[in-house]
Amino acid sequence: MFDSIIPAPAADPWMIFHNGFYYFCESRDMTTIYIRKSKHLLDIGQDTGTKVWAPPRKGPNSKNVWAPELHFINGKWFIYYAADNGKNENHRMWVLESKTSDPLGEYICRGCLETGGWAIDGTIFTDDEGEMYFTWSGWPGNVDGQQNLYIAPMSNPYTISGKRLLISEPTESWERHEMAINEGPQVLKRDGKTFIVYSASASWTTHYCLGMLELTGLDVLNPFAWTKVGPVFQKSETIWGVGHCSFVQSPCQTEDWIFYHAKTDQKHGWLDRRVLAQKFNWHPNGHPNFGVPTVFVAPARIAA
Repeated sequence: MFDSIIPAPAADPWMIFHNGFYYFCESRDMTTIYIRKSKHLLDIGQDTGTKVWAPPRKGPNSKNVWAPELHFINGKWFIYYAADNGKNENHRMWVLESKTSDPLGEYICRGCLETGGWAIDGTIFTDDEGEMYFTWSGWPGNVDGQQNLYIAPMSNPYTISGKRLLISEPTESWERHEMAINEGPQVLKRDGKTFIVYSASASWTTHYCLGMLELTGLDVLNPFAWTKVGPVFQKSETIWGVGHCSFVQSPCQTEDWIFYHAKTDQKHGWLDRRVLAQKFNWHPNGHPNFGVPTVFVAPARIAA
């Protein structure tokens, strides 16, 4: 039994399973991107990690490297991350491509994604027809104060091929603590259903939580085809500020796990966040049932 996968300071967990190994992609000190590797999902924190990329000393992606994600697309590894030049208003999404078949190998920068403005927490996914999309958190205008979720089509892993479309605004009370925020979108699919699980309210508070969008139509790019549900995962008496998740399955594909970060202090701040994980199941209507956050994880319950 243990109380965290990775102790504070750690946040924005992204995990992927590939060819028998789990890979955990993270930003350290907002300056470098590391990848951890483990045979067992709950052992990922025991690997010290490999530095795979550092930003240039100057330029539009030289500072504030946030929430990187590692994706395997058409036989190649890509990392999506947010960065700026030292000014938050200049945050944009960027793409790295691996020069080798090894996710721990060298990466080159493929450039900035055209998101139509401020952007963080981007993720990529494909629909049932194989069409590629990018979804992220962005400002509706040019100033801070509200973050929405947007989506756009992609022609390849490093090119957005259409204008952004709004799919969620923080209109509910549980999305507006301290600041009106929707961010950290993550795609979850099962039995023909597509969900976007996202983080809501201010990440520096205990009220940070998860909401969810369900695709209720066939057109991913139709804003009216996304139906909001929430909150679907929120603070308990002992765990606060739960959010920015990713999903993996056990190697045998019989167990679903959520990785997320949570605060260890009820004061406002970011440096007290740690990475937790727990197994989840499904409601009869096909929605994920994340349950109540808990610090205790029992390794013996993991399927081989």
